[in-house]
Amino acid sequence: MTQAHAKKGEVIRSYSDLAVHTEVGAIIQHHSENKEDIRLVVRDAVPWNDNTSKVLDLGCGYGWFEEIMPAGLDVVGGIDCLEENEAPFLAAARPKAREVFFFKMMLPARTGLATGRFDLIVSLYSLYFFPDFLSEIVRLLKPGGLFLCLTHSARMLEEGQHYFDFKNLRKVIKRFSAENGHQILRPFFKEISHIDYPNSLIFHTGDEKALAMYIDFKKEFIEKDVDPRIVREKMIAELRRKGKLRFNKNDRIFLAYK
Repeated sequence: MTQAHAKKGEVIRSYSDLAVHTEVGAIIQHHSENKEDIRLVVRDAVPWNDNTSKVLDLGCGYGWFEEIMPAGLDVVGGIDCLEENEAPFLAAARPKAREVFFFKMMLPARTGLATGRFDLIVSLYSLYFFPDFLSEIVRLLKPGGLFLCLTHSARMLEEGQHYFDFKNLRKVIKRFSAENGHQILRPFFKEISHIDYPNSLIFHTGDEKALAMYIDFKKEFIEKDVDPRIVREKMIAELRRKGKLRFNKNDRIFLAYK
């Protein structure tokens, strides 16, 4: 394993605890200014029809998107580097499709899947881990197929920059962000559009536990630059001092057609 893969693996380990991931998801939903479920925005952006029946989810995790996908599909496959995600992913995917599969794989890598097999490929909060995989994504899509990816703004959590320099977090997100996504996708796809999802995370006095857990969830990003305990203590102190903290959580959905 290369040093780059090792570092990426450390960050991805923060997604390995399903119970924690689920609880943090609930914290994000509760403290989001935008109350529309981002998964539903993504789902409704897809032109589901008879020509969208074979789906591949990259960085699929535990089936976060599959939980709300429409049923009656032909194939739903997932690729993820964490083997503990296999069982929950397959459990979420089985009610949605006649054929389901899961590959444990650290992307970018050769998948061995047939050229042009998929109508739809999705990458939700994951493409910044493997932007070099785009040529393989294009190969796996049928002519006219859709690649849909959801990503953060490069300014995510920018308010924390007043106190700490999160260079590692910025480095990861800037590999594929809302701001540079069009530029990165353009050489690979014929038609590209996007849907913005404006949002902020807002914490008030009394939300210290939720804020601490959210910061702990990001520790694999943060600890390359500063001890997460210091970040947690500082931000909780600022919350108590100010009574309210707001963090940038703007996202963008890209729809790219082959």
